[in-house]
Amino acid sequence: MSLLRLTVVVVVLTGSVVLALSNPTMDDYLRFVEQELSKAIDRMDRGTPTREQQFIRQMFQSQSKKLLESVVRPNTARRNWGIASRYETQVVDTKIIVLGLGGRFIPLQGVEEATLKIGRMVF
Repeated sequence: MSLLRLTVVVVVLTGSVVLALSNPTMDDYLRFVEQELSKAIDRMDRGTPTREQQFIRQMFQSQSKKLLESVVRPNTARRNWGIASRYETQVVDTKIIVLGLGGRFIPLQGVEEATLKIGRMVF
């Protein structure tokens, strides 16, 4: 085996180990969903009076954990491929598909639509 091939094998194995160690968990995914919901609330209609916006944000902050545990977690299936995970969530008639890779989440389908629907559900 040449030195170049050995170097490539070592680099690929090292990269795989790093990806496996940084593969996001279900709790990481729930934090991601919570952040996306928070962003959706921040993008709410700017015509809403500031007082109402503050109330909505406070309600979300106090109830977000319950919402995630009762709506998102039971409706999510995680496929763990070792170096990456695929999260499929079915909520409010929307299918959400997110890829977790290297400690990050890559929305593939339905995230924006679902965050708006769930945000409306809270209120």
